[in-house]
Amino acid sequence: MKVPLHMAILSISLLWVPLPAAAQAGPVGVEEHLGAILPAELILIDETGAPVRLGDLVDRPTALALVYYRCPSICGPLMNGMVDAFDSLDEIPGKDYRLISVSFDDREKPDLAARKRENFLKAFERHTPFPPEGWRFLTADTETIRILTEAVGFNYQRAGEDFNHPAVLTILSPQRKIVRYLYGIAFLPFDLKMALTEAAEGRTGPSIRTVLLYCFSYDAGAKKYTLNLLRVTATLTLVFLAVFALYLVISTRRHRRAQPHE
Repeated sequence: MKVPLHMAILSISLLWVPLPAAAQAGPVGVEEHLGAILPAELILIDETGAPVRLGDLVDRPTALALVYYRCPSICGPLMNGMVDAFDSLDEIPGKDYRLISVSFDDREKPDLAARKRENFLKAFERHTPFPPEGWRFLTADTETIRILTEAVGFNYQRAGEDFNHPAVLTILSPQRKIVRYLYGIAFLPFDLKMALTEAAEGRTGPSIRTVLLYCFSYDAGAKKYTLNLLRVTATLTLVFLAVFALYLVISTRRHRRAQPHE
């Protein structure tokens, strides 16, 4: 059986293009669980060393940041990005929304969390004084961290004394429903406002994760996402070949129609 030229070109191209990052095995990244409900009975430790239920914390639209407080790279910029973005919103912190940072390093204790909270609360300029209940800095034991990170879909890997991990905010509804993921260390106020609105209504919002993961790869050494030039080039080549194949098909059909019938 003869295979049409355009089908052969497409078949070869599909074999050559790498699979998206979401389809590749890897320990670092986010597996989105949009619509999932985080467990209410999960017990975290607050800045004073007292236990607190996750269900009692998430009683309004909430932005959850999974970090570790000694992080030498992206956790500090991530939380600075939270300060910059949330400080620009008209919504009232502690009333219209709450921020929660949870350390996924079980070695970190409440005294460190308290110092970090004090420093970041001082960084707000418009919403000042920022209400302490508006941004909680929490720690947890190993099992609690495992349950929480798995529920969120947050995958990280220990690297010596530090960790390789993604930078992401998980937006939760007052019912602890995951409604959106916001990636990176800088956030547009419009995106946050939309995410908080969706959270208040319990609606899950779209994520650009698929595009980001396809075009970018996580560099564990540099602890950042970098453009995957090979994958982008391969995709553009595939698109070009598909368009060329379509052109061949259309041209062939037009040529046949133009031929006189005997």
